[in-house]
Amino acid sequence: MKTILITGAAGFIGSHLCDRFLNEGYRVLGMDNFITGSPANIDHLADNPNFIFYENDIIESIDVQANVDYILHFASPASPIDYLKIPIETLRVGAMGSYNVLELARIKNAKVLIASTSEVYGDPLSHPQKEEYLGNVNTIGPRGVYDEAKRYMEAITMAYHTTYNLPISIIRIFNTYGPRMRLNDGRVIPAFLGQVLNNEPLSIFGDGSQTRSFCYIDDLVEGIYTALFNDYPYPINLGNPEEITINELSREIIKIAGEEKEILFKPLPKGDPVKRKPDTSVARKILNWEPITGRDKGLRLTLDYFKNLSNPTLLNKNPRNFEPLNM
Repeated sequence: MKTILITGAAGFIGSHLCDRFLNEGYRVLGMDNFITGSPANIDHLADNPNFIFYENDIIESIDVQANVDYILHFASPASPIDYLKIPIETLRVGAMGSYNVLELARIKNAKVLIASTSEVYGDPLSHPQKEEYLGNVNTIGPRGVYDEAKRYMEAITMAYHTTYNLPISIIRIFNTYGPRMRLNDGRVIPAFLGQVLNNEPLSIFGDGSQTRSFCYIDDLVEGIYTALFNDYPYPINLGNPEEITINELSREIIKIAGEEKEILFKPLPKGDPVKRKPDTSVARKILNWEPITGRDKGLRLTLDYFKNLSNPTLLNKNPRNFEPLNM
C-alpha cells in the first residue's frame, strides 16, 4: 500500500483529495491546523483505518515517521477574507511551510505536487493566461501576500528539483467550486449561493463585466490525480477555459434558484482582476485532461450540498467582517 501525505487535508480541495486517494487504495496521512480548514470536511473519514490525521502547523515542523511515497501540498489560506485577515500566516506557509514539505520529500525520497494558483498571474495583461506568462502582480497590493507566497513556493520547489533532482509537479489552480466550500469564504459562487439560501439580494462588485472561469471540484481532483503521476516538472494550468462574466453567473444562479432576486452593485475592490481564463492546452497535451462537468450541473450539485447542511445560515456568518469578492 502506497502512502500519501496531504497538507491542508481539512480544506475544500484537500478533503476531496483525501477521499480520492483512499478510494484508490492509498494510505492517506492528512495534516491540517484548522486555521481555515474544517473538521467537518473529514469527519466521515474518522473510522477509515487507512486514514491517519495529524493536527499540525507545517510552518513549525513536519514530523512523520512513516514512509511517504507522495506529498500533496495544499496547506494555505486561499480565500481573500482569509489572507487579508492573516497575511503573515499566508506568507509563512508559502515559504517556511513549503520548505518543510520539500525537506520531508527529499528525506523520504517522495514525489511532491504543489498547489499553486492562477493568482501568480496577478491582474493579467495577457489573455487567456498561458503558463509562460510571467504575470502582472502588485507585490504590496491587498492580494500580494497570497500571490507572492505562491510564486515563492513555485521557485523553491523548482530549486529542489534542480538541486536534488526531486520529482515534482506544479499545478496552477483556477477558480474551483463545489461541495465543502464555505459559504462565507469570500468567493463569488458560495457568496451568491449563500445569498440565495438566506433570501438576500445578490452582491456584484463593480459593473459585473469582469470575467472568471469556474471548474467543478471533481474535474480538478481528476487533473491533480493525473498530474501527480506525470513526470512533467513545469507549471500546468488546471481550470475550466469556459469564460463567463459575473453578471452572466448571477443570472445562471437566479435561474437555478427558481426565483427572482434583486442584484446590488457595490464598488469594485482594489486589485480585483478584470479577466481570468486559463489556457489549458498544456494540460490537454501533457495530461490528456480537460474538465467535463457543465456549469449548470456543478452549480446545482453545489446548491444541493448547501441546502442539505443542518444549518447553512450559520455558515454564512462572516466573523472577519470582510465583504465577499468576485473570486
